[in-house]
Amino acid sequence: MTAPADPAPSTPPAALDAAGGTRRARAARASRADRAAQRDRRRSVLAAALVGAALMAAVDEIVFHQVLGWHHFYDRGTPQVGLVSDGLLHAAEVVALVGGGFLLADLRRRGALVVRAAWGGLLLGAGAFQLVDGLLHHKVLRLHQVRYDVELLPYDVAWNVAGLMLLAAGALVVVSGRRRSAAGPGIGD
Repeated sequence: MTAPADPAPSTPPAALDAAGGTRRARAARASRADRAAQRDRRRSVLAAALVGAALMAAVDEIVFHQVLGWHHFYDRGTPQVGLVSDGLLHAAEVVALVGGGFLLADLRRRGALVVRAAWGGLLLGAGAFQLVDGLLHHKVLRLHQVRYDVELLPYDVAWNVAGLMLLAAGALVVVSGRRRSAAGPGIGD
């Protein structure tokens, strides 16, 4: 009778690394790290987009509502209603700015802030606010116009093209950041 053969080892010796882990375990750790990096990138974009929308709302309210006096957030009522609507917009933008700032600070504190993604998110948020204001508020809901008693087309085109340019720039920064991080870490990623 022959002696039973030793069972085959579950992990071939070539698959073990210096720490004793398997290729599969290393791949799983890398996969978890990739998912965490994607989550950090997404959170950086979203937190900064909130700040970008709030900043664009502040620019709109300060420049066009207060300094130039071209419109209020809601112009379909009395001047007092317009002033109250501007105050509500201002309160909302401050809440969004502070909330987004806290989210970004928390990401930075945890070492999870992806700077390039945050810059892209800032531009995306600003562009999104500009387009929502220009298309939804100005044209669909007719809450207000950019300006009154003038030919609106040039103002509308400039307003919405500016929003599209901000969105495009933000998307470009976010996508280029993804490509750079896929190639390896670099400065500002």
